[in-house]
Amino acid sequence: MRDTGTSETLKIRGLDYHVRHWGPRDAPLVFCLHGWMDASPTFQFMVEALQHPWHIVAPDWRGYGGSEWLNRPYWFPDYYADLDALVRHYSPDAPARLVGHSMGGNIASVYAAIRPERVERLAILDFLGLVQDPAVDAPAQLAKWMDGIDHPPHLRTYPDHDALARRLQSGNPRLPADKAGFLARALSQPTPDGGVKMAFDPWHRQASPHLYRIEDVMAMWNRIVAPVLIVVADDGFIHERFHDDQAEYRRRLASFRTARVHTLEDAGHNLQHDCPERLAALLEAFLLDQSPT
Repeated sequence: MRDTGTSETLKIRGLDYHVRHWGPRDAPLVFCLHGWMDASPTFQFMVEALQHPWHIVAPDWRGYGGSEWLNRPYWFPDYYADLDALVRHYSPDAPARLVGHSMGGNIASVYAAIRPERVERLAILDFLGLVQDPAVDAPAQLAKWMDGIDHPPHLRTYPDHDALARRLQSGNPRLPADKAGFLARALSQPTPDGGVKMAFDPWHRQASPHLYRIEDVMAMWNRIVAPVLIVVADDGFIHERFHDDQAEYRRRLASFRTARVHTLEDAGHNLQHDCPERLAALLEAFLLDQSPT
């Protein structure tokens, strides 16, 4: 029987926010921040592999999992303000340790730049920014957003949890059946026709009205003062985006004042699923201010 933690719901900036807790409340506090199309249970296997006592606080971002859904387009900067409110609620008197996967790493890294005094340590899991499409300009991006307003997005449904588990495995061949089955239940919700779908608001699929500009993000990274660990999956998004452009990879890394980089082999983007034991050991060494092994 897995210890899936305990849950609470609190008001964060007017929304009902679901927050999952693992570990004793008096243990050192670590925030674990999930990525896009995901939710807090994604960290289950990594939490199980931790060797030291920690109080893990893992929110479901607005529009994900058990947190309130807007059922309309989202404004990405709200995540920074949501994280600020969460940190102030759970760690009012001490800077926070942040572990963010993918989109969660994006949010955490920008937050660490905006509120440097509120972050003690920052671990970014398989994220080093997005790749800009030079063919898309500002008018085209805004038009794409406006067109999407008239065609609300939908999520694919599955007849049952087993079908969803098979879909998760098809997207990640490293994912064994038992983990896929757990995630298919923990990250989904029932549909009116008796099927299941992933538990996130389909409006997250809506394009942003603004262009993504990596120069702006790099300027944020340069303001981070906390120690930073960047964990690269050798078959993940960082590798996919930059293995053919090492100059750009190095340029982005150079934006951090100090960053420790560690690559985990035989791991895809969801490295918290693929190698939870190795990831847990690496994170604990970093959080405890030890050299990674």
